Amino acid sequence: MSDTEKAPIPRGAEAEGDVSRVEAPVTFKAYLMCVFAAFGGIFFGYDSGYISGVMGMQFFIKTIAGPEATALPSSNKSLITSILSAGTFFGALIAGDLADWIGRRFTIISGCTIFCIGVALQTASESLGMIVAGRLVAGLGVGFVSAIIILYMSEIAPRKVRGAIVSGYQFCICLGLLLASCVDYGTQDYDDSRSYRIPIGLQILWALILGTGIFFLPESPRYFVKKGKLDQAATALASLRDQPVDSNYIQDELAEIIANHEHEVNAVPQGNYFGAWANCFKGSIWQGSSYVRRTILGTAMQMFQQFTGINFVFYFGTTFFMQLGTIGDPFLISLITTLVNVCSTPISFYTMEKLGRRRLMIWGALGMAVCEFIVAIIGTVRPDDDNAVKAMIAFICIYIAFFATTWGPGAWVVIGEIFPLPMRAKGVALSTASNWMWNCIIAVITPYMVDEDKGNLGAKVFFIWGSLCVGSFLFAYLLIPETKGLTLEQVDQMLAETTPRQSSTWVPHTTFAAEMGMTEKGRVGHVEHPSSGDESV
Repeated sequence: MSDTEKAPIPRGAEAEGDVSRVEAPVTFKAYLMCVFAAFGGIFFGYDSGYISGVMGMQFFIKTIAGPEATALPSSNKSLITSILSAGTFFGALIAGDLADWIGRRFTIISGCTIFCIGVALQTASESLGMIVAGRLVAGLGVGFVSAIIILYMSEIAPRKVRGAIVSGYQFCICLGLLLASCVDYGTQDYDDSRSYRIPIGLQILWALILGTGIFFLPESPRYFVKKGKLDQAATALASLRDQPVDSNYIQDELAEIIANHEHEVNAVPQGNYFGAWANCFKGSIWQGSSYVRRTILGTAMQMFQQFTGINFVFYFGTTFFMQLGTIGDPFLISLITTLVNVCSTPISFYTMEKLGRRRLMIWGALGMAVCEFIVAIIGTVRPDDDNAVKAMIAFICIYIAFFATTWGPGAWVVIGEIFPLPMRAKGVALSTASNWMWNCIIAVITPYMVDEDKGNLGAKVFFIWGSLCVGSFLFAYLLIPETKGLTLEQVDQMLAETTPRQSSTWVPHTTFAAEMGMTEKGRVGHVEHPSSGDESV
């Protein structure tokens, strides 16, 4: 068990709980810290985006499949694309433990280091085996970063801009995708290994920027509370909020974090290592605040994000547009779709906080479903008509805009908010692993569904994505709660007291600190942490 250190007196909150004093006002310095953390999205997005163009480059095709090849076999495309997702699946799960053991920051830095090793292997590759091995190793690093950067941002961001900040992460993913498309477009005509080595090797730059920058940012104060290091939690929180350590705001927010953590570990004792993971599946699925319900919500939300079919466009867009046969420059069309993604995402910075998460997810799923059914119908009825293909591309762009403003950022925002501190790292890790598992499955099966020598579905595949978006709509309506404007501790209260369909009208009425009597204590030190059993390696 970690020795709990003393922290200064929490002041300023009345015994009944002043819900307006649970967080300091947002300052420019605090905002910039959170914004930089979102830079991790470029790392993730670029790595996801460059492979689509590389697999369409003639020099890369001949290097991997032989000098006579004009296209990669479906099996090669499936393996090269999906192996990264397999690595990220395991990386995300491992990161769930590391984030609780060594901290959020150092887990992210470790992920950047592993990723650089994987990129080096890919850059040096001249065969299928080396490129696959490199993407597997890089995937482990991406798994670390993609899971824990969301956790870190959600824990340090002020509640009033948390949705916008995490949406900024999705925007950086889109920027990464756009940068990858631009680099692919610029190197596609090189008739040597530069055509694929430049897009691959450039990834190291993003990892170095992220890893170096995160090193100079404060650790999450909620991590220190979980470890019982309350003095360090107060110092980190003061740095993040740009307030003095003895500020009433810092003391009140710290008291609320501690009280919420005590409440959760008293309700669900953590036990040993395996018990801590088992706790993620405890409780009743019919109880909104139970751990198993939150785990299902987070993992299913990431599953449905993948079910929208968005990565079909970004992983296989170039080769899909080639197969249509009526497009002169499929690389350019892929670049345009990525540009739509980038330009649409900033809208969510405003709407995520103005309209809320739940409303965006519901209407976003409906809009995507309509667009995808239209694309499928046009592609089925008039597949060889140039004007019809232009209409398909237009509706694909509208569909991408719906995704970029709703489910793209929304799924990441919500999974960072719904888990209580004792299981937050593991809950976000499981949710992220779910995203990558379904990402991997889709990457494996898609070439077999659409390639001309396999399933040859072509545009008909959008019937599948549209139907799955209908499922996303029902899921959002029935299960996604409204979390805008609430602290992470208030989200816990909301889930316990209301249902998803009524959550948008819920208003905070007390604090955990008041309910546990911490506002009346002389100190917040000597807090016992029954969860400390899960801290031993």
